[in-house]
Amino acid sequence: MRNYLGVDAGGSKTHAVIVDERGNVLGKGMAGNGNHQIDREKAESNINAACDAALLEAGITKKDVSFAYFGLAGADREADYEILRPMIGGMGYLKHEIACDTMIGMRAGTNRPYGAAIICGTGFNSAARNADSDELQYGGFGFKYGDGYAGGSGLALLAFRSVMRAWDGRGPETLLTSLVLDHMGYTSVEALFGDVLYDKISIPSSLVKTLLEAAEAGDAVAVSILETEGEEMANAVCTLIRRLGMSDETFDIVYIGSVLNKGKSSILTNAIERGVAARAPHARCVHLTSDPVAGALMSAMESDGQVIDAETEGKLKALSF
Repeated sequence: MRNYLGVDAGGSKTHAVIVDERGNVLGKGMAGNGNHQIDREKAESNINAACDAALLEAGITKKDVSFAYFGLAGADREADYEILRPMIGGMGYLKHEIACDTMIGMRAGTNRPYGAAIICGTGFNSAARNADSDELQYGGFGFKYGDGYAGGSGLALLAFRSVMRAWDGRGPETLLTSLVLDHMGYTSVEALFGDVLYDKISIPSSLVKTLLEAAEAGDAVAVSILETEGEEMANAVCTLIRRLGMSDETFDIVYIGSVLNKGKSSILTNAIERGVAARAPHARCVHLTSDPVAGALMSAMESDGQVIDAETEGKLKALSF
């Protein structure tokens, strides 16, 4: 019997799971931050702790793990891998691989080992992998590096900015004014303006909820923001798809993150899908409904040469913490 370890390490939590070759869960482990960009020492300690807890519950040792697959937030560039390779390599797993956590989210959302993903939670990112296992990633570095304002924090900023422009007359009136004031507990834009200007408060990323609500109510300003950023998300992922030679292929583009999966408005996703249809007509956009660690486990199995049948995949995608 072969055993597999899958790890999903993010900025707030680290999940580790061990399964057998049939997808039966043998052990689980949890810990805090696993992103080396936030704190390298804590990330290493937490990843080790989560894996050790899973091993203990499974009643096996590291030598019993046939393949370990680590989906890591912050695994973005070669400079990151220069830190992560010795960190993960020093943990003692004989066969292992490292990937950005975007890739395991993608694998958890599709029944193919290749495809693409768009992440829109607090931040934004996109990635793609072709059938030859070539991978590319775009975004996550901010506006000055070519990103749009996609991502909860950026969309919240655009909502706030629209309220300011409506207040001083540079922009059209918008339903966002009342929604943003209510959300932030203010009765006047002037008071809100002053408190943000003098750093008494910051703009919360949760303000994205007002943008989605206003758009769903038909507010032209909010609709325009979401359509523009949806087009940019489509541009990002379709550029990767083109560069990987996938434009005429059939595959899934997986939506990852709260803005895409929990938002109440379909305006953003409709804009994405219009852009995708024009540039990758055989691709299908799907919502992620499984824990991303399932993608790490399937990637571990496939890296070990295993063909995952429907029953095993179903077990893996049903697991939860």
